Amino acid sequence: MNSADMLVSNGIVLTLDNENSQIKNGSVAIKKDKIVAVGNADEFSGWEVSRIINAHGCIIMPGLVNAHTHAAMICFRGLADDLPLMTWLNDFIFPAEAKLDEEKVYRATLLACAEMIMSGTTCFCDMYLFEDAVARAAKRSGMRAVVGEVLYDFPSPNYGPIEQGFTYSKMLIEKWQNDPLIKIAIEPHSPYLCSPDLLKKAFSITQANNILLVIHVSETESEVNNIKDKYGLTPIGHLADLGVLAPNLLACHCVILTDKDISLLHHHDVKVAHNPESNMKLASGIAPIPRLLEEGICVGLGTDGCASNNNLDLFQEMDTAAKLHKVNTFDPTVIDSATALRMCTIEAARALGLGETTGSLEVGKKADIIVLDTKKPHLTPMYNPTSHLVYSARGSDVKTTIINGEVVMEDGRLLSLDLEKTMDDVRKIAESIRTC
Repeated sequence: MNSADMLVSNGIVLTLDNENSQIKNGSVAIKKDKIVAVGNADEFSGWEVSRIINAHGCIIMPGLVNAHTHAAMICFRGLADDLPLMTWLNDFIFPAEAKLDEEKVYRATLLACAEMIMSGTTCFCDMYLFEDAVARAAKRSGMRAVVGEVLYDFPSPNYGPIEQGFTYSKMLIEKWQNDPLIKIAIEPHSPYLCSPDLLKKAFSITQANNILLVIHVSETESEVNNIKDKYGLTPIGHLADLGVLAPNLLACHCVILTDKDISLLHHHDVKVAHNPESNMKLASGIAPIPRLLEEGICVGLGTDGCASNNNLDLFQEMDTAAKLHKVNTFDPTVIDSATALRMCTIEAARALGLGETTGSLEVGKKADIIVLDTKKPHLTPMYNPTSHLVYSARGSDVKTTIINGEVVMEDGRLLSLDLEKTMDDVRKIAESIRTC
């Protein structure tokens, strides 16, 4: 007799597989941490199942994947709004970050994980300070995460000089190498804050350990002009000249790109993290995502940090991404709902090197699943589930979140964390920042 530890049953199943398969009345069977079967609900009538989650009237789909964020920046939400990027960074964010410590980052990341879990995100890629604390917080909350300590030429509030930054990064690789939820990346901040030697050394570490390299690149015109003045090349051209463009590179933002830049990204199979709401709020510009997709470049969606968004709701990010590129190109067919949804699921997973692990509901993949309640006024009627998810749904419509086979939220109740304490801890952090 077939058996499963858990059956998520009787909902509309969106697999996000290569065919975007949908099952009108479907179920997903889970054993331990993996999906063992996906099919019509009646196919499971004879199964021996320990636990059934009834998803009648709901959509069953892969958990969302946040391709780029700074989770602990949730403690700066609303701190410095409506400012240009460099003013925002140099006059407000960098000074505030200098007052952070490992405990504050841990507590803030717990709140970010709570927000993500409750809005349907099951995996995120983080770049920040005290990333061991970020990894511990993700692990504590039950989330899947790719994390890496931000590296730059000037001393860090965490590790001090850059030599110790590489030592810290290597410690992370060793400490978390066998963890089922946490993966480590090497994450130099950007070409304008990292010397060529730093970038080349960072790349060599990723090649030696078969891990991701994550970097902000070509986010603003001023950044591009700065790199052109310094090296005679665009930021993408500069990275190519250094030999660090590769399939394991996740280039975040990529707002200001030339045709040659796009060709280089395609040639080297570089992945891109698109952050439309952050780019809009900071007036950085509009990334040429339709062009990147036409070239076959893998693009995942990210929220960026809460200081420049100001939330971690990927449903809102999908909606924004689709509409932004339609109005920018005067073409309503650009970034259709199916494309936007894939950018938050399987394409984002591929961008993080996790395409064989998560991002779609397929046998053998990890059981990262969300259940979204469609019995809501703003989701009635429903002709096309995919369209509904992108243009009508909200993170608050997520009812149940399962990560690695564990139920971390059920019926809207967070199970893996004490939500009230987590929020209170960050309120206290905000008070300390406010009084500094």
